[in-house]
Amino acid sequence: MSINLILIAIGLMMIFEGIPYFCFPDQVKRLAQKLPQLENSVVRVIGLAAMLMGLGIVYLGKVVIGND
Repeated sequence: MSINLILIAIGLMMIFEGIPYFCFPDQVKRLAQKLPQLENSVVRVIGLAAMLMGLGIVYLGKVVIGND
């Protein structure tokens, strides 16, 4: 794995992380205010779901779409 690929992955992650802040700033602020009220287990499930979706996207990109 090259450093170029790692930098591309980090750059793409930052782009996707920034989209909600750019497109829906009011909703992001409301979510940030409600987040402390959620149970830790709910936040963990949300985080796990996001990680599994990311893993699925990486899998699709690596195995299904492009065979490097």
